[in-house]
Amino acid sequence: MDLPEREKEIFTQITSGNVPDFLRKLSPVTVTNATSIRTNTATFHVTPDYLAIGSDSDYFLTPMTPNTAQRIADALGCSLPTPKMVDKIYAAAAVKLTPSPIPPSAAMTTVAVFSNHNAMVRFQRAGELKAHPPGALVAGHQKDVVITAKLASSPGKVAIYGWHQTNGIPIQPLYLKHTASWVDYSQCIRLVQQEIVVNGDPGTVAATLASPELAGLLSSEGLVGNPRYPTNAVSSPSLKTTPPAQSARSKPALGSLIEDPELNERITSFTFAPEIKVRINAPGQKAFATGQKVLLIFYALPNGNTTDQTVGKVLKPGDDWHYDIQHIGAQTRFLRELLKDRAVVVVYLEAQSRSWPAWRKAHGDKPIPEVVEIVKKLFAGHEVETVLSSHSGGGSFIFGYLNAVPAIPDDVARIAFLDSNYAYDKSLGHEEKLAKWLKSSGRHCLCVLAYNDAVALLDGKPFVSAAGGTWGRSHAMQRDLAADFNFTVRTNADFQRFSALDGRVQFILKENPDRKIFHTVQVERNGFIHSILSGTADEGKGYEYFGPRAYAQWIRAD
Repeated sequence: MDLPEREKEIFTQITSGNVPDFLRKLSPVTVTNATSIRTNTATFHVTPDYLAIGSDSDYFLTPMTPNTAQRIADALGCSLPTPKMVDKIYAAAAVKLTPSPIPPSAAMTTVAVFSNHNAMVRFQRAGELKAHPPGALVAGHQKDVVITAKLASSPGKVAIYGWHQTNGIPIQPLYLKHTASWVDYSQCIRLVQQEIVVNGDPGTVAATLASPELAGLLSSEGLVGNPRYPTNAVSSPSLKTTPPAQSARSKPALGSLIEDPELNERITSFTFAPEIKVRINAPGQKAFATGQKVLLIFYALPNGNTTDQTVGKVLKPGDDWHYDIQHIGAQTRFLRELLKDRAVVVVYLEAQSRSWPAWRKAHGDKPIPEVVEIVKKLFAGHEVETVLSSHSGGGSFIFGYLNAVPAIPDDVARIAFLDSNYAYDKSLGHEEKLAKWLKSSGRHCLCVLAYNDAVALLDGKPFVSAAGGTWGRSHAMQRDLAADFNFTVRTNADFQRFSALDGRVQFILKENPDRKIFHTVQVERNGFIHSILSGTADEGKGYEYFGPRAYAQWIRAD
């Protein structure tokens, strides 16, 4: 729908009652303000979350223009808050979510991006549901459309404020430079009941803001004589909002949150500009107990594979063979059974072109760390250990990350290349950054898995050079790191194994006398499991690298 049509439908849906039940019970917020005469006290009531369309189990926090918000507020006997009230609401909130900004782009005013951000916020909120069920006062996850005395001198504008960080300071100071027709993913509507209690007596928000004695209770800028927006219909601009196409097989759909009680998993998906599809698979709420660590694994997909194919499943007649070559979903479940002391979360990263090298040529490296940081914010409040993992062309994502950061952050606990280090280049500083990172903490681990692709044959012919394949790149990387670390070397007919720092650095390179292609076999045969456990006390527990599938019981049918 274009904007005017969408706004009309939003008003119709909300005023007809298509809102979650948990929004119907308002939350009290008490404020005090001392004047030269007396100390005043007031209690106002607010919706426990921002206005949403839908049900308790399937709702959508709904950005809208201030004009439509005012029409809804008028119909329900409510007001919009002032900036001071937003501060007080945040202070009173039982659930304080960390803001999750999406990098600015022209798409930030489209429903597709609204949906992406909804998915992120719903995922954050799901982690708090056990302690704070729906209906608890929640704040910090959106900016507020507010009323302010400055609107009198800024006709046709919208006032935006808030998005409080965990230190209580809002990201967005009071801002009135957008026209009223500006609606982006970050701005939502909190309703305040007009009826309030002031010094024990009934009153209203409007009357309190108009009172010289009492306005300070609700406003930090003195009187607000006309605390409302005009309710004229929005006529411009006209915005067409078409979400990205989803594969018929793709699940979950854009912006959804799926719970799987049988596997004790929660899944959400969204997209980032430019052209990055993200799917997060996390364990159930119990895994996120207070103080529990989060092992946050970013897995950059191989060239040509979809996320569903990377997750894997039991093949049925007619299914594409790609569903049976990685099984990252089943290998993750194996890890969760073993690593009970942390919540294992996998973030699947799919370039829309299904090629990270091609994506980097089009968009550069700068957005890559931004994506990582945005996803990490979903787990604010937990100690997060970050893992950068990849298969095949997905290694380009990791090297793009290394190119874009001045140094590898300390919270990156592990970097894993599953036959994926084609883009390694000492001249770009890769060896220097890896060496400094490995020296900086005994927690940091590097795992490199590769095979002799230089002799492998495809249709009877070699397909990579001796230096350009992962065999050549891995040997080059190991030789470069040997200038900083003492490696032990063990070789036999099957493998060359290079190890340093008590196993925290491992290169396991598969010999290939039969000139076969082991590109995906390395992953399938417990490669993902080993890349996460190498150099730890759990290495080799219940599995063998390049052995039979240790995770077979965890492969789901569909």
